[in-house]
Amino acid sequence: MSSNSLVDALKEVAHSDHAILTEAIHKSPYETGARREQGQASIVLRPATNEEMSAMVAICVQMNVEVVPQSANTGVVWGSTPDTTGNQVLLSLDRMSKLFEVDVVNRSVRVGAGVRLSELNAKLEQHGLFFPIDLGADPMVGGMISTNTGGSRFMRYGDVRANTLGLKVVLGDRDGTLLDLTSGLRKNNVGVDWKHVFIGTTGSFGIVTEATLNLELVPKQTAVALLLPSSLSVVADILLEAEREFGPQLMAFEYMSANAIQATLEHVPRIKNPFVGQQQPEFTILIEISRTWEIRESEVSLDQVLEDFLVGLWEKPQSLLNNALSPRPEEAWSLRHSISEGVRTQGHLIAFDLSFERGRLIEFIAYAKEEIPKHFPTLQVCDFGHLGDGGVHFNLVANVDDFQGELPVAEAKIRDWVIETCVTKFGGSYSGEHGIGRKNLKYYHQFTPQLITQISADLKQLLSPGRLGFAQFHTLKEDSQGGS
Repeated sequence: MSSNSLVDALKEVAHSDHAILTEAIHKSPYETGARREQGQASIVLRPATNEEMSAMVAICVQMNVEVVPQSANTGVVWGSTPDTTGNQVLLSLDRMSKLFEVDVVNRSVRVGAGVRLSELNAKLEQHGLFFPIDLGADPMVGGMISTNTGGSRFMRYGDVRANTLGLKVVLGDRDGTLLDLTSGLRKNNVGVDWKHVFIGTTGSFGIVTEATLNLELVPKQTAVALLLPSSLSVVADILLEAEREFGPQLMAFEYMSANAIQATLEHVPRIKNPFVGQQQPEFTILIEISRTWEIRESEVSLDQVLEDFLVGLWEKPQSLLNNALSPRPEEAWSLRHSISEGVRTQGHLIAFDLSFERGRLIEFIAYAKEEIPKHFPTLQVCDFGHLGDGGVHFNLVANVDDFQGELPVAEAKIRDWVIETCVTKFGGSYSGEHGIGRKNLKYYHQFTPQLITQISADLKQLLSPGRLGFAQFHTLKEDSQGGS
């Protein structure tokens, strides 16, 4: 089928000239990923309604054209940008942003898949509500659902799956079937909860067009501290003490290594250094507690509550803390959320999104930092992440000159070593939050049981037999060529 025939057919169902991009200058912004990976799309589609998307997907399926859904394109595993063949159609959600209906009593919002997280929370602010997924990036709702985003306050609110009540989805079949799973119900035990099939599966089973999301009350009191533990081995003790002390008021328990902080302070000038006048610690914990009500006369302030907790840690027979700092919450979080930017600027980034059982995460960090210098002595470890939920962004920074033109080969070996260590030695996952994408497809087939890949392929064929979404659900291991 020629490209002209496809374009002509799509124009018949498009509602606007803005819905189809064919010129290179207009397609270019959609073809470059967040980590600068470059692809080439034959056409970029930008539907604005459910009906328009349904008709476009149906035509692509009928003409056997592969469709790559794209949200805000903030993903880092090359799952939402086209490959380099120039044969794929890219379907962007950026015009699916008009729907916005708040139900204050139900504490929910019905929203288009193209609405960005920042816009969502800005509109909810007047109601004292927010969508409780906290990120350094600014994704769209559709992308957050397709990757089941977690975030820094996962330990308090859970991930996107835990906060999704209902969906509308366009299936990749010859009719572009619009599947209505819209619901604001929190309890509905009448069989298979089909919305979960489309959460975290990268758009391969269907493209989300709208969602009904759970909302939470905006905290009215917040206290933050930066903890400097006496050693990595006591961090689990501090975490358990904090959970016992604060219960559901504990919002976050984040980890930042010295290298990650140093890279951020060096390369992100807007960030204030919280360690002025003292030696930068080997690792730092960001802890946050909050309340959803204003302080009452009978209450001690949260700042005082947190300070009393820290004093209690200092007074324990075993030494848990070397020091603690109390920056303004926005300054502490600005440092934490700017680490990715700082580390990217430090050198060639080899990034991993790993997760573990919480105790094993601490064991992995200690083991990896001891072993990596033996295997890869020129790499700098710049790790940070979510100790409260077992997740770590385990970043390695390489100086390109150290590898004398052999960096791609070396990077492949490094990736294999880190991921195999994570999965086989420590029982972890190679994708805690970011999804599969081309970068992780090899490991999906390597570590996923064959029965699971078979069921996934069968379900893909049942729901969306067309060439929709990323390839990990299109093929079985023996058919995969490592890309879409």
